[in-house]
Amino acid sequence: MMRTPLGPRLAMASLALRFLPMIVLIVTSHPSESAASAGDNASCDSGSNDGGVECSPNDTPRRSLHLPHVSHFYIDGEFVDPLSPLAEIDVVDPSTALPVATVPLASRADVDAAVSAARRALPSWSLETTPTDRRRRVERLLEIYERREEDMARLISAEMGAPIDMARDGQVGAGSYHMEAFLEVLDEFEFERVLPNVYQEDSEDDEPATKILMDPVGVVSMITPWNLPLNQIVLKVVPALLVGCTCILKPSELSPLSALLFAELMDEAGFPPGVFNLINGDGEGAGTALASHPDVDMVSFTGSTRAGALVSSAAANTFKRVTLELGGKGAAVIFADVAEGEGGAGEYDSLEEIVQDVVWSVLSNSGQSCNAPTRMLVERSEYENAVKIAAEVASTARVGSAHEEGHDHIGPVVSEVQYDRVQSYIKAGIEEGARLVVGGLGKPDEVEGIGNGNEAGGYYVRPTIFADCHSEMSVMKEEIFGPVLCVVPFDTENDAIRITNGTPYGLTNYVYSSDGPRRRRMARALRSGMVEMNGAGRGSLSKWLRAAKVFRHTP
Repeated sequence: MMRTPLGPRLAMASLALRFLPMIVLIVTSHPSESAASAGDNASCDSGSNDGGVECSPNDTPRRSLHLPHVSHFYIDGEFVDPLSPLAEIDVVDPSTALPVATVPLASRADVDAAVSAARRALPSWSLETTPTDRRRRVERLLEIYERREEDMARLISAEMGAPIDMARDGQVGAGSYHMEAFLEVLDEFEFERVLPNVYQEDSEDDEPATKILMDPVGVVSMITPWNLPLNQIVLKVVPALLVGCTCILKPSELSPLSALLFAELMDEAGFPPGVFNLINGDGEGAGTALASHPDVDMVSFTGSTRAGALVSSAAANTFKRVTLELGGKGAAVIFADVAEGEGGAGEYDSLEEIVQDVVWSVLSNSGQSCNAPTRMLVERSEYENAVKIAAEVASTARVGSAHEEGHDHIGPVVSEVQYDRVQSYIKAGIEEGARLVVGGLGKPDEVEGIGNGNEAGGYYVRPTIFADCHSEMSVMKEEIFGPVLCVVPFDTENDAIRITNGTPYGLTNYVYSSDGPRRRRMARALRSGMVEMNGAGRGSLSKWLRAAKVFRHTP
């Protein structure tokens, strides 16, 4: 009998849904209602008290959220004090640059406690529960999650700067969508598979002598990013639990609040002690300890390429399974035939619609999405037209507080470090000779007048378009993670392939053409894990894309 480890899919559900629970088959390169909330119409104060988390100030009073366990970890079915915290770190609202909470960073002792709890819980969770048992727990989690969606959205908006309506529709909405998708996959998943065409000798019953058993991989440490916090938490935690793994979640230290609320939901859903554990910490401390821990069977990491290399190195000595989803530098390749009005281009009727969609794909989430098409390649005959359209879109894109209602603006980037990083790339693009069409250095003028004045200190970036770029520019080769789009012309199909593949990243690319055979040739030639053609959705990621389109097109 052959056994194959089973565990959570890393990556943003970007391949076919039915493969999501199976790390063995596909790997890509990347308690109660009152416990967390005060009155519905409470106004926000500038500070926090009693361990609570206050939304940042704004002219409009809005719900004040409190997390009673903001200074705790969730280990072995209980919210516990840190054993020996290394330090504390402020959680800063990107819209105001003001702290909204303080969380402890885990020490090695805290990591050991969480791993030990997960290890103790593994035998009973993996062997004494059935898929139906685990399904019921996740169904209960989904019920609670949907009831607390507004609380979750406000925490995400406060901790990482997603505009509140995007946080509701895209960030939080993706979590419930993925849970539903995993439950559908579980119903069809075969945990025992007969190995075909194998000679059966002296079989004592009617059971095939040779099977493949899909077993849980074991204890999984999960390190998630800040840009899509709940999306990534659900994509790791839920499939792992459904197939019988136990886990330790370490969210980004920039976005720990939504993860703490998720731990409350897990507790209310009644998962057995030790099945799910949460610690907060940074990459150098808790992240390294989780990746190198001898009692962890697998580490699932989503984040930067540099950090991914460190995770792989830390895990090497214990020979654990490692899955990584790292950065991206996607290209949208637009052929001139989409402007000819013949044959169509999927859901698009014109070049203008395509360029608008590409630009908003970059601006959405303030450019902080690894799958954003931050390079736009346009066939030369339509190049200047496309640059003009892109400039019009970016110049009219409004920048505002993440706490402001509506779909008509983008928010800040996540932190001062990220703001400085984006500014350095904009400066480099100008110095390297790219044509600055829209945007540039500094903060947008409009942020000075929003809210009660605190927002002016937030980490706002001008939507920026560079044209006449070439492959040797740093803005063309490196991941910026901000609302910056580089536009470049190409002459031939081979030219487009060469430019698109001229980066070390390989997450997602996009092709727009009315020529079906050309699209398929491009998809085969482009070196990326995903190629989207004419706006077609990619499995369960479609929820995020649909939410982004609501944001992009609703006035």
